[in-house]
Amino acid sequence: MSTEALTNQAIELLSALITIPRTSRNEAEASRFLKSFMEQECKLPTQADGCNLWTLAPGYNPSLPTLLLNAHIDTVKPVDAWTRDPFSPQIEDGRLYGLGSNDDGASLVSLLQVFRLLSQQQRPYNLIFLASAEEEVSGANGIGHVLPLLPHIDVALVGEPTGMQPAVAEKGLMVLDVTAHGKAGHAARNEGDNAIYRAIQDIQWFQTYRWEKESPLLGPVKMTVTIISAGKQHNVIPDKCTFTVDVRSNEMYSNEELYHHIRQHIQSDAQARSFRLNSSRIALSHPLVQRIISLGGQPFGSPTLSDQALMPFPSLKMGPGQSSRSHTADEFIQIQEIQQAIAFYLQVLSDLRL
Repeated sequence: MSTEALTNQAIELLSALITIPRTSRNEAEASRFLKSFMEQECKLPTQADGCNLWTLAPGYNPSLPTLLLNAHIDTVKPVDAWTRDPFSPQIEDGRLYGLGSNDDGASLVSLLQVFRLLSQQQRPYNLIFLASAEEEVSGANGIGHVLPLLPHIDVALVGEPTGMQPAVAEKGLMVLDVTAHGKAGHAARNEGDNAIYRAIQDIQWFQTYRWEKESPLLGPVKMTVTIISAGKQHNVIPDKCTFTVDVRSNEMYSNEELYHHIRQHIQSDAQARSFRLNSSRIALSHPLVQRIISLGGQPFGSPTLSDQALMPFPSLKMGPGQSSRSHTADEFIQIQEIQQAIAFYLQVLSDLRL
């Protein structure tokens, strides 16, 4: 089958998916539709765990290395600035518009087409395709729940909009809920202990502190205060001020290390929502990376999070589209980007030696 034919099928599938709202934790209808498509149209025996779907290429051999192809089903909610119906696919000037067209529908349909073709060929490795759920919220019923059900995996290629360049590292995420404590009093008198002023000192530390270890690919750890709340009325000194910190880690630190260091440097109480979304990285010497480089790929480090954060094996992300279009109004993917992605994926994987 030609790349053009594969592309046309991919566009039809993606257009159908766009019509089905599939925001995180609400992917059930889209998952059922995709499972039916994979079984009936692709003739692929497909297993499900919640809204996660996966299929193994025929001839699985436990003595061979295993490559996972992964992309996610879910989308974020559409922002208010959409000028089109986000659930009505429209093709104009070579672009397919619709919610999730760029993130992550283009990668999802492209990798499925590539899997369909490669699963019919002999390969020196096992191949698994996984369409995962709840990626946009790093949900408990997403990829972290389904990975233990799969065979051993040696490496993963994660489809995300990267302009088809290999992201060989990505930053992790830790969210901190911080509380500064003071003492209530009347605002007209010199009494009380203003929790806002205590919080300001710690907020300034988050703004100005520089971590010692920087990554060649990911740069320094980035900490950003994003939410703040204090006080109930104008004439009462607030006895509590809460704020939220978005911490983007590099591979030089674990989230636990960052957390313990932060707590030693601030006065306020800090609690981490989770430590599980650590930074990830694959060695440049890995055969998958070297294969992509040999075909002109340029490795880079990505500041955005993906399902890679929950993969306990080497992985890289590479897919059609641009990260800058993700989560934006009037999201689109170029038809040509899907065609080029399918062709490049096949070029990389058809002669891969793991």
